[in-house]
Amino acid sequence: MSDSAPAPRPGLDGRIPTIGVEEEFFLVDPRTRLIVPAGPAVVARAAREVGDLVTKEFALCQVEGRTPPCRSAGELRGELERVRGALVAAARAEGVRLCASGTAVLQEAGPAQVADHPRYEAGRQQYRSMMDDFAISALHVHVHLPDRELAVLTANHLRPWLPLLIALTANSPHHRGTDTGYASWRAVIRSRFPCLGPPPYAASWREHQRLAETIADTEAMLDANTPFWDLRPNPRLPTLEIRAMDVMQDLDDTVAVAVLLRALVRTCAARAQRGDPGRAWEGEVVRAACWRAARDGWSGAGFDPATGRSRPVGELADQLVALVRPALDEAGDLGEVTGLFSRLAALGDGAARQRSWAAGGAGPSAVVDRLVLATARGGGAPG
Repeated sequence: MSDSAPAPRPGLDGRIPTIGVEEEFFLVDPRTRLIVPAGPAVVARAAREVGDLVTKEFALCQVEGRTPPCRSAGELRGELERVRGALVAAARAEGVRLCASGTAVLQEAGPAQVADHPRYEAGRQQYRSMMDDFAISALHVHVHLPDRELAVLTANHLRPWLPLLIALTANSPHHRGTDTGYASWRAVIRSRFPCLGPPPYAASWREHQRLAETIADTEAMLDANTPFWDLRPNPRLPTLEIRAMDVMQDLDDTVAVAVLLRALVRTCAARAQRGDPGRAWEGEVVRAACWRAARDGWSGAGFDPATGRSRPVGELADQLVALVRPALDEAGDLGEVTGLFSRLAALGDGAARQRSWAAGGAGPSAVVDRLVLATARGGGAPG
């Protein structure tokens, strides 16, 4: 950028921003391995220990754990261990198990039972049978960014990195006992909805709002003030929220993705502050790249935000680290991120691990058992 670029906008003051994480989990019967509608009971029990850091989800077979804002990777890891641990213990006390997978590996025929909530009922009225298999578990990362104008401009720079984020975190190859052939079937389920997936490019907060209101007027979105795009200024919190990722098995991987996203937000926000608008990749291009990432995960090729051409995902990961390395170094987070990519190179993504368990054990039941074990270890509990 030239020295004559506009002065930085308010909202990014040079301090390392806080980060927060939301993890969604399935609850499964340890005998049948089917998902079970135990969410309200598990949340009520876990809340005795961690309060409102646990909450119910759309489907009664799910629960959510969330951290308070954290300043360091170590602090974030400790909070994730605390909240996961409370949920693991509460699930066991209720006779069920916590399972970190983007989709349900095993599920009875028919739609999952859903909570009695006006917003959920409105979703059923609006989207009808599209909601029947909308029991999916995500990882959401929040990066403190209170200036909504800057958050929208920053999101423009992040949009073309969404396919890589899907590929890195893919952890949902199975659905209702079947291997779908995709690394992230959760991303495919979400892509059916016109109001989910990559956000549109918007030149300002006002344009972002106008687009949301126009889409909501078509009834493709429930509420213009609460869009569910993969990137959004959170409606209630002073954060930019990234929502594209499957929930991950390994807690260390979750921490690494969170600090990587903090570094990416800082890097992109600094570019936006200097007046760089980012490339306005067409929505069709970004959605197509997200589809390929969902199909192939870490083992495939992905979308290069600089050129639009396909490159091996590992090369794109190296490119991303090079882009954000100054921010990673400043926060002391480089080791977390390089550790993530070393594990991915050695073990593959979550989808590859699920498939290896299915091949080496008793099929989908073995996958559920290993997922339960990995989830419990992430919460500091024995298997």
